[in-house]
Amino acid sequence: MVGRSQSSHVQAGKTSLYTTIKARLYPTAEQAELFEKTFGCCRFIWNRMLSDQQKFYDETGAHFIPTPAKYKDGAPFLKEVDNQALIQTHNQLSQAFRIFFKNPEHFGHPRFKRKKDGRDAFTACNHVFSSGPTIYLTRDGIRMTKAGVVKAKFPRRPRNGWKLKRITVSKTRTGTYNCSIVFEYPAPAPQPIPPTPERTIGLKYSVSHFYVADNGAMADPPHWLKLTQEKLARLQQRMARMTPGSRNYEEAVQKYRLLHEHIANQRRDYIHKESRRIANAWDAVCVRADDLADGNRAMKLSNGLELGFGMFRACLDYKLSRQGKSLLMVERCAPTSRQCHSCGYLLPEGVDYRREQWRCPACGAALQREINAAQNIKTAGLRQVLTTQKSA
Repeated sequence: MVGRSQSSHVQAGKTSLYTTIKARLYPTAEQAELFEKTFGCCRFIWNRMLSDQQKFYDETGAHFIPTPAKYKDGAPFLKEVDNQALIQTHNQLSQAFRIFFKNPEHFGHPRFKRKKDGRDAFTACNHVFSSGPTIYLTRDGIRMTKAGVVKAKFPRRPRNGWKLKRITVSKTRTGTYNCSIVFEYPAPAPQPIPPTPERTIGLKYSVSHFYVADNGAMADPPHWLKLTQEKLARLQQRMARMTPGSRNYEEAVQKYRLLHEHIANQRRDYIHKESRRIANAWDAVCVRADDLADGNRAMKLSNGLELGFGMFRACLDYKLSRQGKSLLMVERCAPTSRQCHSCGYLLPEGVDYRREQWRCPACGAALQREINAAQNIKTAGLRQVLTTQKSA
């Protein structure tokens, strides 16, 4: 699986891009034990650094985060794991505070980590010495510091010229180990492609269709969670009749987690494929900057977050930008659903515009609500481009 890529510095028509390959790991018992120790050490060092930072701030009013080296004498088990994982934990905590200080209203204060949260992961950077790199790929695995060569299954191999920068080893709730490998590679700087009406598409988020395009196209992916709802309900009923902690209970919990993981993988696979198809087919995509969490809370009979439209927008963003294309975000309060795209007539506030079809009182055009909204989103996105060009 290829993950999100980001542009770096641009020089002389060249840019450095980062891409991620996610591999499945098959560690031995000794390697799995080392991974578990590393997860625990990273969680321990995060909590200790955060605790000491809070104490230092309460006493002096200044911000300071100690380095992991301060804790190794009092906690000798920290020396058993890769030192790079501890350093990256310090960097992650520092980054969390930088983001928090930049916008405290939007980003929360860094919190302590708990083992039962189930978010086990550590990151290690690759360093190249005269003797060779500390992390590198082999024919059927990946060599890591202290762990040695860990057997892995790669969906694809890196191309020539790709430089391995860092890896992130994570463990899912089902007990599987994954490794996200970040590569850097040079590429020509993408030439900006100006949006045109013929090569621009407007997308309206839809609970029933995932999205509706301005040309009438609808995604209509399978509702994976709804399709497995009966199986999930049966598993929950069985678990309710079991003794928590028993062997049968733990096996049922594992089946429940595996089923949810399968649903998440199906959703992620569809989102990547559909966003890639749209990014390749169009020069610009217009979507409305809806707050999906607020919209989902307003829905009483459906789950608006089930299909992952927020992830879909994020995938569209970076896949379009890599090709010099644009994702145009329209103001979330724009009245796209109650405005006629033909004549611009705006329905009054008290009129019900949520019905599937309605007729414009001004021009008499028969409108399909979601298609009409997608057309208005496209018009508003192109209008933003024209306004930006005139101001420039």
